Amino acid sequence: MLIRSTALALVAAVLAAPSFGADANAGKNVFRSQCALCHSAEPNDNGGAQGPSLIGVVGRKAASSASFSYTPALKASNLTWDAATLNRFLASPTTVVSGSAMVIPVADATDRENVVAYFTAVKDGTFKEAAPPAGFRPPPSVAAGPPKGDADWKKDAPGRKHRIDVAHLPAPYDTPSSSNFPKFIDKPAGAKLSVPAGFKVEVFAKDLPGARNMRIAPNGDIFLSQTQSNRISVLRPSADGASVAQLTTFAQGLNLPYGMAFVPAADPKWLYVAEMNRVVRYAYKPGDTVASGVPEVVVPQLYSSKASGHFTRDLAFSLDGKRMFVSVGSESNVADTMPKKPLAEAKAWDAARGATGAAWDNEANRAAVLVFDAAQPGAPKLFATGIRNCVGLTVQPVKGELWCTTNERDMLGDDLVPDYTTRVKEGAFYGWPWYYMGKNEDPRLKGERPDLAGKAIVPDVPFQAHSAAVNLAFYTTTSGASAFPKQYLGEGFAVLHGSWNRAFRTGHKVVRVLMKNGVPTGEYEDFMTGMIADDGNAWGRPVGATVAKDGSLLISDDGANLIYRISYAQ
Repeated sequence: MLIRSTALALVAAVLAAPSFGADANAGKNVFRSQCALCHSAEPNDNGGAQGPSLIGVVGRKAASSASFSYTPALKASNLTWDAATLNRFLASPTTVVSGSAMVIPVADATDRENVVAYFTAVKDGTFKEAAPPAGFRPPPSVAAGPPKGDADWKKDAPGRKHRIDVAHLPAPYDTPSSSNFPKFIDKPAGAKLSVPAGFKVEVFAKDLPGARNMRIAPNGDIFLSQTQSNRISVLRPSADGASVAQLTTFAQGLNLPYGMAFVPAADPKWLYVAEMNRVVRYAYKPGDTVASGVPEVVVPQLYSSKASGHFTRDLAFSLDGKRMFVSVGSESNVADTMPKKPLAEAKAWDAARGATGAAWDNEANRAAVLVFDAAQPGAPKLFATGIRNCVGLTVQPVKGELWCTTNERDMLGDDLVPDYTTRVKEGAFYGWPWYYMGKNEDPRLKGERPDLAGKAIVPDVPFQAHSAAVNLAFYTTTSGASAFPKQYLGEGFAVLHGSWNRAFRTGHKVVRVLMKNGVPTGEYEDFMTGMIADDGNAWGRPVGATVAKDGSLLISDDGANLIYRISYAQ
């Protein structure tokens, strides 16, 4: 028995240790390029906080940090993060834990082993600083201090107007950059959502893990991308539109599906779906609730870098159906690992790509909107550049203008850089990573691209920084039992998913993008509020928006895993 116990202990020790020859220095570089957008692994490493801290992760029970809201699936997984389990999980997170919010794998086996070796070295306290990857630009350290003013989210209410004055933005590092991810909580007793007088908001559907983007089919069916579950679901509304009469899975086994489009719009034959690094389409006829066959690959590859960083891809078609647009977010916060180029080489790269401010290396074809000939898609072409993460891609139904709703960069302070929604002009440059909100130069890349000074477009509607703007739906419905009053016609509803790195929380709401004669005024107005509890934690994370056949506005929530329905009583 003693021999057997010793043997078992030896096996356990081997499984808990990183592979022989694994390189912790290389693992740190992989972590910086693929993981630091969401996680920290060492104190003060300037990692993101969209995911839990990984400091001391080796040997820790899964979902054990009280400061982070894990998915129910991870809480129930009963995993302990030894080296073998970390390696297995990083290879395919959603296979190991179905329903995990961690959806991007570390695909390369050597990279995984090196990352685990890095985590182990940090855990043991034996890690020595690795040489940073070429071009890595850590932000300067900032002394912590109390936030200024009051929690402005407490003032949010339907009808409250906002305008971000880009001519009077604070200086970079005017405040510390906070890690303040909301702990997702159950809806508190007595809490309720607020909408303008005459409107009501109710739960339309629930138990929809990772409910994200939505599109309405011509017959009124609601197509929902459940990105973390790798599937597309169909919700058929009841006769009165107030609930779901039928729920089916249209397609599954996709790779992080997000954007969808029915083509042709009036009488669709296809449902296009944007996955993380390609576009596919399914044969479709109105009324289909299950795909009739396997998808056809339309664009086999959107970009060539390893899969990391922002992973949602939205897509839209021009009104004439001749052009297909696909948004691809950046891999990093501010081109952290993109090697520097001499100015002459950078200019030559722009000329070769036919674009201004085109990113390169692992950021090539990213932080951009790509355009394709819809009839014969070839290699991606850059439609617009410098857009860090255009989560929501929308074509204005009347004018046909393309819009992006965008997450901007982090780590410059509480009020920098504003997120935004904007019309996207062909050939335009929106600043990332060298500039923001027009002429403002990012201090972390100071002096690298003087040729781009003054060339960055100022977005139409800036939002409070770190609101996490993710979607925009234009309201064009003039009929239906729940149609909104005529003053809403032609205006947009933007969805703000909620902040993770602002000292005072912001977002977690739906806002009205004010328009005049089809042109944005630059102002936005609170429309649906109330998802933030008194203690600053949140019980809702809105993400998708679409207008149902009956005129109601549907809002998905990937925190509470449900869809809300906002209707108007005429």
